[in-house]
Amino acid sequence: MHERSLATIASMALTTAPSTRDQILARAVELASVEGLEGLTIGRLASDLSLSKSGLFAHFGSKEGLQLATIDEAARRFVRDVVEPALGAPEGAPRLRALCDRYLDYLERRTLPGGCFWAAVTAEFDSRPGPVRDAVRDGLAAWLAELERQAAVAGVENPRQLIFEVWALVQAANSRFELFEDAEAFSRARTSIEALLP
Repeated sequence: MHERSLATIASMALTTAPSTRDQILARAVELASVEGLEGLTIGRLASDLSLSKSGLFAHFGSKEGLQLATIDEAARRFVRDVVEPALGAPEGAPRLRALCDRYLDYLERRTLPGGCFWAAVTAEFDSRPGPVRDAVRDGLAAWLAELERQAAVAGVENPRQLIFEVWALVQAANSRFELFEDAEAFSRARTSIEALLP
């Protein structure tokens, strides 16, 4: 899978009523946030959605095809729910702050039952070469590159270092929220991130 920008992912927005494939992928993203991409099976999804296995298999052709389509759907939803609402803020510091706020809100609202989709699948595939790892990397890289771009526009001396620290704080908050049921995790992350942002 080639590296894509956030604009490319955003162009995948749905313009019609959800199809059977869309319903399958919506459920797949939810399951993957909890059980990982390896936890996705044709049988499980067919059972959850009251579909035949053969009918569901026809949409993707293989487990890897299902995993790749699930990553694309997770990226599309992330752009819709996190990135697009922040685009009204001016570029640079205001947009960087809006993107960080939207991301923390997205996780704190438990938009997905397992928390951060990207945290779940990164831990699962970061050391497993292949098309699925490449797709995870490319989706995450597009997000981090946009944060770095906004930091650069804001005049940050070392955008990569800043976003590394912001990303680490968000992931720590997600982990504490999910694993320890720490209701204050995102509040603490917001305080720390606010101190870092220009």
